Amino acid sequence: MYELNELFRKRIGIPENQKITFESLDNILRKTATSLPFENLSIISNKTSAITKESLITKMLVKNEGGLCYQLNPLLYFFLVENGFNAALVRGEVYNYAMKDFSKLGRTHVTILLQHKGQTYLVDTGFGGNLPLKPVPLNGETTSSVNGEFRVKAMESDYGDYLLEMKLKYKDTDWKIGYAFDTKRPLENLSELNEVQGIIVQHKESRFNKTPLITQLTSDGNVTLTDTSFTQWINGKSEKEQIDNIKFKELAKQHFGFQEL
Repeated sequence: MYELNELFRKRIGIPENQKITFESLDNILRKTATSLPFENLSIISNKTSAITKESLITKMLVKNEGGLCYQLNPLLYFFLVENGFNAALVRGEVYNYAMKDFSKLGRTHVTILLQHKGQTYLVDTGFGGNLPLKPVPLNGETTSSVNGEFRVKAMESDYGDYLLEMKLKYKDTDWKIGYAFDTKRPLENLSELNEVQGIIVQHKESRFNKTPLITQLTSDGNVTLTDTSFTQWINGKSEKEQIDNIKFKELAKQHFGFQEL
């Protein structure tokens, strides 16, 4: 049985005996975002497995892979709970800007709600490059981080009772919707994660079952790799190069630590 707390700390690079406080969560979220890539390679290679606490540990802390929201956030959730936090997993529905509507996949985004001193916060390390990097209170206040500005506002809809809105640094001039989520229906058990995974893997409108994607925040921007291109954002400037399959494997190893593809 692997020790999640010990392995998680090792993966993101924090001391084994460091006490995790609410005030240190900014640092934890930054380190998690720059250590665990958001990626779908197991879906593309048809190597998904049923989600359990042990399978999440094996995938991301033993094999040092990344994952999608329904893997990354549950792993962080287990770490937070083991370190004494009052947390729950909830589901949400992502907004699709191309369609100007919420996605048709249903509630496939999985995120974390955290209780601290009578206040509820959204904590998310599984939303690609759109990560708040700090807990965002559910009271509408704006939270600023190196990645941009984020806020959560109450709004009853078919998709939940709150919205995450964001204004990403260097990319957005106006607020835009990230996703709606439902605070009233926390996940009761991990079987719901398998339901989410099933939709992401099989649905014809899923963004993640067609081509490989790996993206990860860096200290000064982010890097994104697909089967045809490699894009680096450094201090607000982007560089994009077209690549082939050989280069894809090289870059996956160099930037994200994937040894075998």
